[in-house]
Amino acid sequence: MIDGVKVIPLRTIVDERGKIMHMLKATDDHFIQFGEIYFSTAWPGTVKAWHIHTKMTVNNAVLSGHAKLVMYDLRPDSPTKGELLEVFLGEDNHVLVQIPPGIANGYKAYGNKEAILANCATIAHEPDEMLRMPFNTDEIPYNWDLRQG
Repeated sequence: MIDGVKVIPLRTIVDERGKIMHMLKATDDHFIQFGEIYFSTAWPGTVKAWHIHTKMTVNNAVLSGHAKLVMYDLRPDSPTKGELLEVFLGEDNHVLVQIPPGIANGYKAYGNKEAILANCATIAHEPDEMLRMPFNTDEIPYNWDLRQG
Protein backbone atom coordinates (compact mmCIF):
# COMPACT_ATOMS: atom_id res chain seq x y z
CA MET A 1 0.00 0.00 0.00
CA ILE A 2 0.89 3.66 -0.29
CA ASP A 3 0.55 5.81 2.81
CA GLY A 4 -2.70 7.79 2.66
CA VAL A 5 -4.23 5.90 -0.27
CA LYS A 6 -7.54 4.23 0.59
CA VAL A 7 -9.34 1.53 -1.37
CA ILE A 8 -12.93 1.39 -0.14
CA PRO A 9 -15.44 -1.26 -1.25
CA LEU A 10 -18.63 0.36 -2.48
CA ARG A 11 -22.23 -0.79 -2.25
CA THR A 12 -24.13 -1.81 -5.35
CA ILE A 13 -27.87 -2.44 -5.21
CA VAL A 14 -29.18 -4.54 -8.11
CA ASP A 15 -32.73 -5.42 -9.11
CA GLU A 16 -34.56 -6.21 -12.34
CA ARG A 17 -34.66 -2.49 -13.28
CA GLY A 18 -30.91 -1.93 -13.08
CA LYS A 19 -28.61 -0.91 -10.28
CA ILE A 20 -27.55 1.85 -7.92
CA MET A 21 -23.80 2.28 -7.52
CA HIS A 22 -22.74 4.22 -4.43
CA MET A 23 -19.61 6.37 -4.62
CA LEU A 24 -19.21 9.01 -1.89
CA LYS A 25 -21.43 10.58 0.75
CA ALA A 26 -20.78 13.52 3.06
CA THR A 27 -21.45 11.13 5.96
CA ASP A 28 -18.66 8.69 4.96
CA ASP A 29 -15.68 8.55 7.33
CA HIS A 30 -13.32 9.11 4.38
CA PHE A 31 -15.21 12.15 3.01
CA ILE A 32 -13.04 15.30 3.10
CA GLN A 33 -14.89 17.99 1.13
CA PHE A 34 -16.53 18.58 -2.24
CA GLY A 35 -14.82 20.54 -4.99
CA GLU A 36 -16.16 19.10 -8.24
CA ILE A 37 -17.06 15.86 -9.95
CA TYR A 38 -16.09 14.96 -13.47
CA PHE A 39 -15.93 11.91 -15.69
CA SER A 40 -12.97 10.71 -17.73
CA THR A 41 -13.44 8.13 -20.45
CA ALA A 42 -10.90 5.97 -22.25
CA TRP A 43 -11.09 3.42 -25.03
CA PRO A 44 -9.64 -0.05 -24.33
CA GLY A 45 -5.84 0.05 -24.31
CA THR A 46 -5.67 3.82 -23.77
CA VAL A 47 -3.35 5.10 -21.01
CA LYS A 48 -4.09 8.41 -19.27
CA ALA A 49 -1.04 9.15 -17.13
CA TRP A 50 0.72 10.64 -15.20
CA HIS A 51 -1.06 13.30 -13.11
CA ILE A 52 0.23 14.69 -9.81
CA HIS A 53 -2.02 16.97 -7.80
CA THR A 54 -0.40 19.38 -5.37
CA LYS A 55 -3.53 20.23 -3.30
CA MET A 56 -6.40 18.05 -4.53
CA THR A 57 -7.40 14.68 -3.11
CA VAL A 58 -9.12 12.62 -5.78
CA ASN A 59 -11.80 9.98 -5.24
CA ASN A 60 -11.97 7.64 -8.25
CA ALA A 61 -14.55 5.00 -9.12
CA VAL A 62 -15.28 3.31 -12.44
CA LEU A 63 -18.94 3.37 -13.48
CA SER A 64 -18.67 1.31 -16.64
CA GLY A 65 -15.91 -0.77 -18.17
CA HIS A 66 -12.62 -1.62 -16.50
CA ALA A 67 -9.50 0.33 -15.57
CA LYS A 68 -6.12 -0.39 -14.06
CA LEU A 69 -5.36 2.56 -11.78
CA VAL A 70 -1.66 2.93 -11.00
CA MET A 71 -0.19 5.12 -8.29
CA TYR A 72 3.42 6.04 -7.49
CA ASP A 73 4.42 7.87 -4.31
CA LEU A 74 6.56 10.91 -5.19
CA ARG A 75 6.24 12.66 -1.81
CA PRO A 76 9.74 13.36 -0.43
CA ASP A 77 8.83 12.85 3.25
CA SER A 78 6.47 9.89 2.79
CA PRO A 79 7.23 6.57 4.51
CA THR A 80 6.19 4.90 1.24
CA LYS A 81 8.17 7.16 -1.15
CA GLY A 82 8.97 5.22 -4.32
CA GLU A 83 6.20 2.63 -3.82
CA LEU A 84 3.90 1.58 -6.67
CA LEU A 85 0.31 0.42 -6.28
CA GLU A 86 -2.04 -1.05 -8.90
CA VAL A 87 -5.79 -1.30 -8.34
CA PHE A 88 -8.07 -2.95 -10.88
CA LEU A 89 -11.50 -1.38 -10.68
CA GLY A 90 -14.66 -1.49 -12.67
CA GLU A 91 -17.76 -3.54 -13.16
CA ASP A 92 -16.31 -6.56 -11.35
CA ASN A 93 -14.65 -4.56 -8.54
CA HIS A 94 -16.77 -1.55 -7.52
CA VAL A 95 -14.44 0.38 -5.20
CA LEU A 96 -13.52 3.96 -4.44
CA VAL A 97 -9.81 4.80 -4.57
CA GLN A 98 -8.90 7.92 -2.60
CA ILE A 99 -5.56 9.44 -3.62
CA PRO A 100 -3.97 12.25 -1.59
CA PRO A 101 -1.87 15.05 -3.14
CA GLY A 102 1.66 14.18 -4.24
CA ILE A 103 0.87 10.73 -5.63
CA ALA A 104 1.46 10.29 -9.35
CA ASN A 105 -1.54 8.48 -10.79
CA GLY A 106 -2.98 7.36 -14.07
CA TYR A 107 -5.09 4.64 -15.54
CA LYS A 108 -5.33 2.26 -18.46
CA ALA A 109 -8.68 1.08 -19.79
CA TYR A 110 -8.88 -2.62 -20.52
CA GLY A 111 -11.49 -5.09 -21.68
CA ASN A 112 -13.76 -4.64 -24.67
CA LYS A 113 -15.53 -1.34 -24.01
CA GLU A 114 -14.91 2.27 -23.04
CA ALA A 115 -14.09 2.83 -19.37
CA ILE A 116 -15.92 5.65 -17.59
CA LEU A 117 -14.08 6.84 -14.49
CA ALA A 118 -15.67 9.31 -12.06
CA ASN A 119 -13.53 11.64 -9.96
CA CYS A 120 -15.11 13.43 -7.01
CA ALA A 121 -12.35 15.92 -6.23
CA THR A 122 -11.91 17.89 -3.01
CA ILE A 123 -11.31 21.19 -4.83
CA ALA A 124 -12.47 22.67 -8.11
CA HIS A 125 -10.07 22.33 -11.03
CA GLU A 126 -7.11 24.72 -10.93
CA PRO A 127 -4.86 24.38 -14.01
CA ASP A 128 -1.67 25.25 -12.08
CA GLU A 129 -2.43 22.75 -9.30
CA MET A 130 -1.72 19.65 -11.40
CA LEU A 131 1.62 18.49 -12.74
CA ARG A 132 1.82 16.12 -15.71
CA MET A 133 4.40 13.59 -16.81
CA PRO A 134 4.33 11.39 -19.91
CA PHE A 135 3.03 7.85 -19.35
CA ASN A 136 6.42 6.43 -20.32
CA THR A 137 8.63 8.72 -18.22
CA ASP A 138 11.86 7.24 -16.83
CA GLU A 139 11.10 8.96 -13.51
CA ILE A 140 8.45 6.36 -12.65
CA PRO A 141 9.48 2.68 -12.85
CA TYR A 142 6.33 1.39 -14.51
CA ASN A 143 5.60 -0.30 -17.83
CA TRP A 144 2.00 -0.04 -19.07
CA ASP A 145 2.38 -2.98 -21.50
CA LEU A 146 0.15 -6.01 -21.06
CA ARG A 147 1.88 -8.57 -18.87
CA GLN A 148 1.92 -12.11 -20.14
CA GLY A 149 1.10 -14.79 -17.52
